Amino acid sequence: MGTEALRQPAEWSPHDAVWLAWPSHEALWGAALPEVRRSFTAFARAITRDGGERLEVLCPDDAQEDLARVALDGLDARFHRIPFGDIWLRDTAPVFMHDPSGAVVAVRFAFNGWGGKYELAHDTEVSARVAAAAGCRVVTHDFAMEGGSVEVDGEGTALSSRQCLLNPNRNPAMDEAAVTRAVLGAFGAERLLWVTDGLLNDHTDGHIDTIARFVAPGVVALMEPSGADDPNREVLRALRDELSGQRDARGRALELVFAPSPGRVEDGDGRVMPASHLNFYIGNRAVVVPTYRTAFDDAAGRAVEAMFPGRRVEVVDALPILRGGGAFHCISQQQPSRRHGAGR
Repeated sequence: MGTEALRQPAEWSPHDAVWLAWPSHEALWGAALPEVRRSFTAFARAITRDGGERLEVLCPDDAQEDLARVALDGLDARFHRIPFGDIWLRDTAPVFMHDPSGAVVAVRFAFNGWGGKYELAHDTEVSARVAAAAGCRVVTHDFAMEGGSVEVDGEGTALSSRQCLLNPNRNPAMDEAAVTRAVLGAFGAERLLWVTDGLLNDHTDGHIDTIARFVAPGVVALMEPSGADDPNREVLRALRDELSGQRDARGRALELVFAPSPGRVEDGDGRVMPASHLNFYIGNRAVVVPTYRTAFDDAAGRAVEAMFPGRRVEVVDALPILRGGGAFHCISQQQPSRRHGAGR
């Protein structure tokens, strides 16, 4: 287990690349796979537009790489023959951090299939294989967590949900104090702010990256309920109440900013899906916001645009990917640029 002082930079810090996995498994996606690939490709193009950042794309075999190369033709992309269970690299890839010298380190955590719910071949090996492909030194922690369960501001503050990290299906022998120490140590943070619950029917047991996101130091984005039938109305109000008046590691009172919720988004069987406009990806040039073909898509795009002056904001249809359980932040893992200069 690594004990040195590492720190994950904020997502808005410069990136060298973003790691993605080409949607490949018809057994998982069925007839929706072509639509999923179109959504994935639109997301990738939004990231790279205007010289954004390089794509590092996992492909399980020759045939899938050929398809990916055609879809991503003309983009700054490199392809890696790495097998994977599914495309959720936010959770299966390593979390890239800085060491005190500014070098990029790949940090691995134990991965148990989101509490044993989705155990797919190769997913437990993805983080080691991506770290090797990135050429990074590796630090390993033995507690179970996923990258989407912790959000950082790069200045010492982290966010997470009790529903996820205190779930007995992750680390049953660890209480809140022990999990807090482990997260702070691993991410190089000084303060962990907890919220309670995530979105209804979230496969990940309440990942923070669908409900509360840092958009600047001291500023957290939340969602406001949309529509009388919003299934997350009470959860979203509780999040606002839990974070109101909280202070970050620098002593700043959190500023809360809001985007609309997508409201009620159902799958083909009428089951509520965990749709979130906050599952955006913050790239070097663009913030890519997932939309779900609802009446609130345009307003969500405008709200996120106001949070990121100086960055282009693009809205991209994520409904096909949501049917698998997540959106754009869930399928991506940024690799930060080396930090130059001494000190934090």
